[in-house]
Amino acid sequence: MKPSAPITQDVMTFPRKLETTGKINLVGLSRDGMRQALIESGTPEKQAKMRTGQIWQWIYQWGVRDFDKMTNLSKAFRAQLEESFEIRIPEVVSKQVSTDGTRKYLVRINGGHEVEVVYIPEENRGTLCISSQVGCTLTCSFCHTGTQKLVRNLTADEIVGQVMMARDDLDEWPKSGTVTGAPRLLSNIVLMGMGEPLYNFENVRDAMKIVMDPEGIQLGRRRITLSTSGIVPEIHRTAEEIGCLLAVSFHATNDETRDILVPINKKWNIEALLEALREYPKVSNSERITFEYVMLHGVNDTDEDAHRLVELLEGIPAKVNLIPFNEWPGSAYKRSSNNRIRAFSSILMNAGYASPIRATRGEDIMAACGQLKSATERERKSRKQIEAEAARR
Repeated sequence: MKPSAPITQDVMTFPRKLETTGKINLVGLSRDGMRQALIESGTPEKQAKMRTGQIWQWIYQWGVRDFDKMTNLSKAFRAQLEESFEIRIPEVVSKQVSTDGTRKYLVRINGGHEVEVVYIPEENRGTLCISSQVGCTLTCSFCHTGTQKLVRNLTADEIVGQVMMARDDLDEWPKSGTVTGAPRLLSNIVLMGMGEPLYNFENVRDAMKIVMDPEGIQLGRRRITLSTSGIVPEIHRTAEEIGCLLAVSFHATNDETRDILVPINKKWNIEALLEALREYPKVSNSERITFEYVMLHGVNDTDEDAHRLVELLEGIPAKVNLIPFNEWPGSAYKRSSNNRIRAFSSILMNAGYASPIRATRGEDIMAACGQLKSATERERKSRKQIEAEAARR
């Protein structure tokens, strides 16, 4: 069902900027990486750690991009920084705002590639859904993003840069030296945009460490949720090296159905995935794992499916997010009825599992779960081409 309400704000487009200056981008470097870069550019080694801390705070705590405004650095050192470095984040190509306030950004990264980022405002909080790859390699049959082939992984600067871009648009960078008790507009991050985060583990890890740094953007690890389709070997690494909350795109209660909906299941089936998930809360000290379950009419939404899901979750601290399917051109699936979703949820709740039904946000601007896809990719293909591709899947 398509919403009839119009978009509250026309698409805003932004002029193309120069892609790069050839200077080293400080965004995305670890503290050690930034320190080493400063030393190699002429900063005395004894000063490099202190200078790294100062620059780090200007970039990630105050959102400053102009070296000349880093007033606790000498003019000579600022000039030295200007010669060798830059502070660059992805460029906003366009922004759309939904009737419900959801914002969808199309951003351009290195090489002219584009990814989508979504900000979802809620009372006293706001969640940013960020991308980790250009396109996706998983080809999940119900997901619009999965119809776009993988182009490449995003780098750490391109991932953390999405967060910085959103804070720019929300005008949420604090002024240097000020303290505010107001709720943060961008309080949570979900790695649920384009791509499979665990197929880009190192860059995702390094970007999230920057986001969690207490002298920078300062989002705690429990305010970050990483969503995976089930890359089993990397799940333990995620617990040890990131420690954020985990969400799993589950979507089926038997291997036959999940092989179709989430083809990575053919490599790591439900049994292997659940075995890895049982250890995650123990290693990461996370309270529970979120199981994402898209409700597809006649595919995975029966009472029998709900009872099987209860059996599968035994021994795992979990909640289940039930997601009404967000339809897209050429999809072979339909959304389960509201009554069917509520009945499914009741079975889970009666078994002791929280099973909220996710409110669909940003559907009128194709910003809802499973709908993200590069606008340029959409423009290159007609509706018939999209439908033909979907029919072959």
